Amino acid sequence: MEESNMAFNVGDSVQPKTGGRKMTVTAVNGDEVECVWGILGEEGDKRTFKAQDLSPYHEEGDFGVC
Repeated sequence: MEESNMAFNVGDSVQPKTGGRKMTVTAVNGDEVECVWGILGEEGDKRTFKAQDLSPYHEEGDFGVC
């Protein structure tokens, strides 16, 4: 599957393709995606990534249903 054309939307949970913490998309401008990690709506660390460097966030392991 080709992921370089993947579109992200504000509120999506993403992570760098190389791995890393869960981040939330706060803005999308063309192929640039601004992300924040921490709690959305509070002051957090922000960084802008190229869309092709991100993938949808997924947690490792099976946590089951509570």
